[in-house]
Amino acid sequence: MTKAGLLLPLFSAFLVTAAPATLPPGDAAPFIARIEAVQTAGKGEFDKLTLPALMLQLQVPGLSIAVVKDFKIHWAKAYGLADVSSGRLLDTNTRFQAASISKPVTAMAAMRMVEAGQLDLDKDINTFLTSWQIPVSEMTRQQSVTARALFSHTSGADDGFGFPGYAPQAALPTVVQILNGQAPSNVGKVLFARAPYAEYKYSGGGTMIMQQAMMDLCRCAFAQLMQTTVLTPLQMANSAFEYMPAAQSAALAHDEQGKRMPAPWHLYPEMAAAALWTTPTDLAKFIIELQTALRTEKGQLLSRQSATEMTTPVRVGQFAVGLKIEQLGKEQYFSHSGANWGYRAWMTGHLNKGYGMIIMTNSDNGMALMNQLADRITNAYGWDAESSK
Repeated sequence: MTKAGLLLPLFSAFLVTAAPATLPPGDAAPFIARIEAVQTAGKGEFDKLTLPALMLQLQVPGLSIAVVKDFKIHWAKAYGLADVSSGRLLDTNTRFQAASISKPVTAMAAMRMVEAGQLDLDKDINTFLTSWQIPVSEMTRQQSVTARALFSHTSGADDGFGFPGYAPQAALPTVVQILNGQAPSNVGKVLFARAPYAEYKYSGGGTMIMQQAMMDLCRCAFAQLMQTTVLTPLQMANSAFEYMPAAQSAALAHDEQGKRMPAPWHLYPEMAAAALWTTPTDLAKFIIELQTALRTEKGQLLSRQSATEMTTPVRVGQFAVGLKIEQLGKEQYFSHSGANWGYRAWMTGHLNKGYGMIIMTNSDNGMALMNQLADRITNAYGWDAESSK
């Protein structure tokens, strides 16, 4: 963990301010108070700090949280600053970059295409691609690359991307240029090094293949596809895959010392992999949709079968279609983390008990804070062992 150093005066002055909790049932206040307070049962150094003091210590300017309980949003609250330079405060409608949490939201849109008969998880993805093709090789002779393999990081793609993003004024590549490693793309070509389902290796490039396939199928812009298939139906009103939100609605990017980055944020033409702007409250609706569909015949959007596909790991690794699945003792969780330039985020939900949490920060040091906060939330609610970040 990064050690705390000198803080900007503006950061220190405003960080203790928290926006009022939203969606607050009468019983939410005691839970919030326990999470924000000194953790008397803990023995670590960070347990001795209140939540605002912990943010100061870890130099995280802004934090936004939503908690799901009994298949509903229990509460949401924002703490600190959207921008240390201006002192602008966060509220629960302030958008953050969700980074790789874009991937499971994209997977939900893909499952809607499966239900509509437009896409098949287990057919050769080249069947659906018209703008680009995965090269046929000995590695794909027995088993072709499929949507299921691409979403579960078991396709054989060897890139391991990590997308650094682009400055707001930079020329942006097309998806095909990204896949081919052609300028102005700032990452290498997506290459395949093993047969599908032979091994797990996290692949942002694989998700980009799915972005192109989904665009080819709908013959539409990816951001619009996501809006119509997932974001609007789930009433995720503060979410979008567009490049740039209104500046006053967004948390800006900060470094590990809590200082503003030289640009307000980076842009991500790798939309399916990294471009979602959202809030914890909106992501809570995503979690609840999955949890509801798993226990009923159909949620708002997904059938139980589709939700099961998103939460059943494939042959190798811990990933299902878009989500990491963990068995902790007798408990099962789905989760995904995200790390963009100046942002860190994490979400998790229990597969069948109707609880979960979403934590978003505007700091490169956000993961250190999220680790502590996840423990506080779990302990306050007396939940089963939490999923790892």
